[in-house]
Amino acid sequence: MRFWLTALALLTLSSPVFAQQPSASPPAAAPATQAPALPPFATTKVEGTDNVYIFRYGGHQSMFVVTPEGVIATDPIAYLRPQAATTYVEEIKKITNAPIRYLIYSHHHYDHIAGGKPFKDAGATIVAHKLAKEHLARLANPDALVPDEIVDDKKTITLGGTELELLYVGRNHSDNSLVMRLPKEKLIFAVDFIPVGAVPFRNMLDSWIPDWEESIKRVMDLDWDRLIPGHPGPGGRLGTRDDVKTLQAYMQDLSDAVKTAASQGKCWDTAMQEVKLPKYQNLAQYAQYLSGNVERYCSHWARGY
Repeated sequence: MRFWLTALALLTLSSPVFAQQPSASPPAAAPATQAPALPPFATTKVEGTDNVYIFRYGGHQSMFVVTPEGVIATDPIAYLRPQAATTYVEEIKKITNAPIRYLIYSHHHYDHIAGGKPFKDAGATIVAHKLAKEHLARLANPDALVPDEIVDDKKTITLGGTELELLYVGRNHSDNSLVMRLPKEKLIFAVDFIPVGAVPFRNMLDSWIPDWEESIKRVMDLDWDRLIPGHPGPGGRLGTRDDVKTLQAYMQDLSDAVKTAASQGKCWDTAMQEVKLPKYQNLAQYAQYLSGNVERYCSHWARGY
């Protein structure tokens, strides 16, 4: 699982603290302080905004925007846990009595967009990229509802004085990821293809290289200051433009190193063992996922896909 699951597990693990038994020996050092356990879900307002919220359930999170005319919600994050979607709707209702007017899918992967029925039952129109609709119609998973409306390159939703841009920046972690931008707040919501403070997941499943790098460049050309990721960043923080620059540099250095390894006939196994990028070793999940990242770039440079 992604780095946030590892962090979440560390935060939620607890172990009993045994009392010291009397003895003539010097007292043992006090046990390390346990990190406070994260609640299973949380809803927080984004600092500096009037109406933008983050709903987190486990290691996934979504953005929703409250307006006088209704709510724009994103990603139900209820794959194999239907309670996440019902909890999400309940959390929205604690904040506003306005109806949920829209549910926007970031991309078609189930871990983010399964569980839309409570939103649909509440009257929401489901919106996604046109390719997401094609995938979901073909897959016919009853927990991943097919969108009602589609986005090609760009669509703007205006509701209750708030504008939300839905932007397609090309193929990356999927072929249908949307970036959601709030121009007034200079916020974007981008899921999976821009990890915050971490390397990409495993062997970069369902990905397009080098399109991914180009899509990140397009994101950097947009006007924004903070990024809400689909999985919490380290400490739950939002992403910055510097985070994205670090990811760009990592992917370029990784590409260059693997290209060299491929030219020497080292792909896949030898390259997966030998390619190291120590300047990025402080990124979350570097040790766990670097070899998988190398594997994906080996497929590109050694086989052309």
